[in-house]
Amino acid sequence: MNHIFDKFKLDGQVAVVTGGAGLLGRQFCRTLAQAGASVIVADLNRETAVRVADGLKAEGLSAAGVGVDITDPVSTHAMVEATVKTFGRLDVLVCSAAMDPKFDAENQGKQKGNAFETYPLDAWKQALDVNLTGMFLCCQAAVRPMLDQDHGVLINICSTYGLVGPDNRIYEKPGQPQTYKPVFYSVTKAGVLGLTHYLATYYAGKNIRANALTPGGVYNNHDELFTKNYSARTVLGRMANNDEMNGAILFLASDASTYMTGANLVVDGGWTAW
Repeated sequence: MNHIFDKFKLDGQVAVVTGGAGLLGRQFCRTLAQAGASVIVADLNRETAVRVADGLKAEGLSAAGVGVDITDPVSTHAMVEATVKTFGRLDVLVCSAAMDPKFDAENQGKQKGNAFETYPLDAWKQALDVNLTGMFLCCQAAVRPMLDQDHGVLINICSTYGLVGPDNRIYEKPGQPQTYKPVFYSVTKAGVLGLTHYLATYYAGKNIRANALTPGGVYNNHDELFTKNYSARTVLGRMANNDEMNGAILFLASDASTYMTGANLVVDGGWTAW
């Protein structure tokens, strides 16, 4: 009889993480590599993707970096071809790349009002291209080798705002105009769940599983007021650390979740439990 921890091993498997150079993407890449997978760090910024992969290799892990524009089908297919050429197969796709308007220290001042009444059409269309069409294209490219090898796992990253509407009170600051989480974020993240359900049922009987992971807010040097406001909305009373999605991503990628497809794993500190 196998030990329970054997189910979490990814030895001999190959994973692609889009947005692999991002805050959570880097964590996902390291987690899957530590579990034994060879990992493709895929990101719009190829140089950063290569640096992240080189860092993993310096730790004795198996990784390579590639550049990808997830809105371009030629680029997504090239990403998958590079994966198969480099490591021989593709078992796990983590779709982590997305436009996510941040309110952390690095992005202070970049968010304007984001009022729905005046939200620009071109910004709406760009977000749909990245957050939904990009995920569609990545999954479409990845399932081809998965079908050939009769095995595959698709993991699409959602958000609590794909489940519930934003609480825009947490973005309020005394003496400053109201800022909102823009409309596209909730709409596209809700669409992630629809795509995930579709993929799970479409590939019934094909040994390809599709699930979503819904993280809550992850602390990234946010200012004190935002951190306080956000934390007050969670049952656990705090934001997530950037490594607190790692157990969930490994569970979904591994044989520990073989009886799970079309599901959404929520790791949000209780935000949606109120």
